[in-house]
Amino acid sequence: MRVKVVLAVTSVAALALIATAVSFAANGAAKHRLSSVTISARSVTGLGKILVDSKGRTLYMFVPDKHKSVTCHAVCAKIWPPIFQPAGAKIVAAGGVKQALLSSDKDSTGGRVVTYNHWPLYRYLGDRKAGTATGQALNLNGGLWYVMSTTGAIIKHKPGAGGGSGGNGGGSTTTSSGGGGNSQCSDDDGDGDGTAGGPDDGDGCI
Repeated sequence: MRVKVVLAVTSVAALALIATAVSFAANGAAKHRLSSVTISARSVTGLGKILVDSKGRTLYMFVPDKHKSVTCHAVCAKIWPPIFQPAGAKIVAAGGVKQALLSSDKDSTGGRVVTYNHWPLYRYLGDRKAGTATGQALNLNGGLWYVMSTTGAIIKHKPGAGGGSGGNGGGSTTTSSGGGGNSQCSDDDGDGDGTAGGPDDGDGCI
């Protein structure tokens, strides 16, 4: 009888140890998954090499963020999910992305959103698979959305529309995809447009 009791106790102890080991392994795996957020790059037809997430999905910047803070919330954030940085997670550059340009900004709704060259990053639900950029140059949910190059430059043309990349400087004119059709940046308010340094004059340019 005593042998049976000992065997039963031993079996229970063994099962408890196995359950504990499985629990630790699961927790370790979860922590590993949350230990970093990877921002990479890939070539997309008509746009060149642009920022993507760890699964190769295109990332966008939002003009109303004004190069400084997250303004896409509520319904907007459901269509354009921000790239959040989990608490304690590191932001890692890959595929030619510059680590020095990666950071994060506090989201007023909670948490922190990954930024590149000070622009908060978002995905678009309309992109059904990696390598697509159907959100490029859309004027939707309160403003224009553009992809970015690994240098931090904003690419403003639509895939297949030709044209170069809009950067953060320079005085080049950029064709607008919002508002008044194919009008060019007017810079009526003297904001420098391409530099995103001033108020928006509504011409569809930054």
